[in-house]
Amino acid sequence: MDPVCKKIKSALKKRIPIHSFRMWIEPLKLSCNEDTDWVVHCPNFFSKKRVQDLFAAMLQSEIQQVVGRQCRLSFAISNNGDNPVSDQIDHPQLPLPNHNMHPSNGCFLRKDFTFDRFVVGGNNDFAYSASLALACGRSSQQNALFLLAKTGMGKSHLSQAVGHHVLSISPRERVYYITAEDFSNEMVQAYRHDAIDKFKAKYRNKCDVMLLEDVHYLSGKERTQIELALTLDALFEAGKRIIFSSCYLPSDIPKLNDKLSSRLSSGLISSIDPPDFRTRVRILKKKDRLYGYRIPDNVIQYLAGELTDDVRQLESGLNGVAAKSSLLRVPIDINLAESVVKNIVRQRKRITIEVIKKMVCKYYNVSIEDIMSRSRKQNFVRPRQMAIYLSRRYTDSPLQTIGKSFNRYHATALHSINSIERGLKKSGAVQKQVEFFRQKLESGKF
Repeated sequence: MDPVCKKIKSALKKRIPIHSFRMWIEPLKLSCNEDTDWVVHCPNFFSKKRVQDLFAAMLQSEIQQVVGRQCRLSFAISNNGDNPVSDQIDHPQLPLPNHNMHPSNGCFLRKDFTFDRFVVGGNNDFAYSASLALACGRSSQQNALFLLAKTGMGKSHLSQAVGHHVLSISPRERVYYITAEDFSNEMVQAYRHDAIDKFKAKYRNKCDVMLLEDVHYLSGKERTQIELALTLDALFEAGKRIIFSSCYLPSDIPKLNDKLSSRLSSGLISSIDPPDFRTRVRILKKKDRLYGYRIPDNVIQYLAGELTDDVRQLESGLNGVAAKSSLLRVPIDINLAESVVKNIVRQRKRITIEVIKKMVCKYYNVSIEDIMSRSRKQNFVRPRQMAIYLSRRYTDSPLQTIGKSFNRYHATALHSINSIERGLKKSGAVQKQVEFFRQKLESGKF
């Protein structure tokens, strides 16, 4: 059946996106029990369900076209095409391997952060292909990947998609999805409770796939850096798979020791850029289908043209249009979209570091000279940190430029950003302050 199978796969390759083909069609095998009875062999139950849902009609059409006659199609589970587990066997349905989306340790994987829900474009095709190859274990020589992107570009989606894919193929694989902050906190707790040996054994000996987010958080944490570097040595030596993600290149993360920087840089480094117009349209259309909104094409085109920052902004616009239409019971049109977009779009041309400085100083009742000074008084430190955080979020200036604008090194600027981000998770007061400034900047009333 190999020649027939090759013809069918070749035809399907032209009809569906290459990433979908690689994930779902390439692993399939075909066999023919009789002239009209064809069996599609899938590697696991998850694959079988997805192929049946998405490609059954297409597969049947191509088989009939190649063999020149009507046929019946069934699906079976078999890793090598031998001894298939038939659909016709009467036994209880086995659970899908990744029905429970919690990996072996760390954070939950978001159920919608899978490869088939990731929209591939020119801005992220290499990162997608590298992540998929790592998830499938196709390259024994390339077991580490560093995803570099600003917030909201999809690096968390790709990282978690790797975890989903690994668990769908090999449910017993030990996948650890964790942030660098959680890794550091867990290590500190292990020392406090005299459980450091257990901590080391867990990450060095009981981890098959590590998904480590926001590695820039480790800046200045020397003890955590040493432990992580030793852990990575053990994982690399054992041939385990690792994905790192960050907003910064390893070489740009301040106060990062050379050994850890070398480990982070040893794998493939792939950046994810902002999506272009065509990709933004495809993202909006895909999310529109998933959520069942039915947004008109002209509104999709308008949102894609106006919301250019990142994927989260696109999703915010789409949700906002749908929600406003539902609440006000008005049709979705360009006028409605304009009313939503004006509250989302950042006026970047008008927002500068100097504008942010003046606005923050006015709110905290301090002078620009105060936050530019070397003083470490708390009533000057917090406004300085807030201004640096907002400058990073609302301008395109690099970290070095922002630090210099506040008479600081870029390491101090990064520390200020991390300080506000931690405050957002723990302090209601910081959340209210950031929200106040966000509304002022995004409304243009500054």
